[in-house]
Amino acid sequence: MTHLITADRDYLASYLKPRPNERKVGQQVKLVDNDNLSDSLKDLQQSGAKFVLLGIPEDIGPRANLGKGGADLGWHAFLNNFVNLQHNEFIKSDELILLGHIECDDLQRHSQTLDLSDQQGLAALRMLVEQLDKRVSDVIELIGQSQLIPIVIGGGHNNALPILQGMSKAQNQPLAVVNLDPHTDFRLLEGRHSGNGFSYAAKQQVMSHYFSLGMHELKNSSKNLASLKQYDFPFVSFQQIVNYREFSFEQAITQATDYLDASEQPIGIELDLDCISYMPASAYTNAGFSLSDAQYYIHRIAQLKRSCYLHLAEGAPCQHPAGLEAGMSDIGQGLANLVCSFIQTKQRATF
Repeated sequence: MTHLITADRDYLASYLKPRPNERKVGQQVKLVDNDNLSDSLKDLQQSGAKFVLLGIPEDIGPRANLGKGGADLGWHAFLNNFVNLQHNEFIKSDELILLGHIECDDLQRHSQTLDLSDQQGLAALRMLVEQLDKRVSDVIELIGQSQLIPIVIGGGHNNALPILQGMSKAQNQPLAVVNLDPHTDFRLLEGRHSGNGFSYAAKQQVMSHYFSLGMHELKNSSKNLASLKQYDFPFVSFQQIVNYREFSFEQAITQATDYLDASEQPIGIELDLDCISYMPASAYTNAGFSLSDAQYYIHRIAQLKRSCYLHLAEGAPCQHPAGLEAGMSDIGQGLANLVCSFIQTKQRATF
């Protein structure tokens, strides 16, 4: 059983705001046939589709990491903005498939009954994250087998692991990953949560190379750093770029692209929204990179021919200091801009 809520016309219409004499992105995107998902994805790919938009409306991963909730609303904020952008000569909207979202409501409801101050409650929550892993990896594998590029929105950074599991299965090889994030997410293998997606991925050998870009020197434990060194995974810290000016942001990205190129593996692009200043995220910061920097990062990595997915995690509208409405607006705009950076770069590329 695939735990997927597929997008149909009614699903899309709940976000779309048409206007006379205009054509919106959401009026051009393709939808799947729910009766035979695998064949439908392959048929759409053969007819010219290239990208699949998938949401994961959950926040159990961040809460299982003893963090703040709210990442379950990222997908909804994104769609409210993205499908209402203009379809014109600058984007080929008919290359996009709006797939829908992973079914998370049952896991979310169960998670709300657990006492996280109790070790048993915390362990139970981390078991729910494992259940979610299976749901996500199954859908990602189908997308990868159809030779389509998943763009995954919403939820915690825990979902990096099942994305890598699914893409690794589909491509029959591990992936190389770059992550723009103040946290390396290389915590101990202590049960699944948003802080150990990449350490589990390395252990399971679905990720062979990992570059941590912009990690904050004081937001990562000594054990995290020791684990990175054990695998010989490189990083350039936020402080090296911003405080010490050892590298410009462009030079740091070039280090990442050189490392990814040398791996000769398929490449995953990861971004945690808490790397962006004032962006409402699970771990809100006022000392990060700009949204423009984040868009440029995605543009640079998307230029790499082997880049095969984009994952934008931890957008949490309710964490906006001005409240939920402001958070939905900022997250919606931010995610839409990051996704457009990826899609437009891929569509402009001439390989």
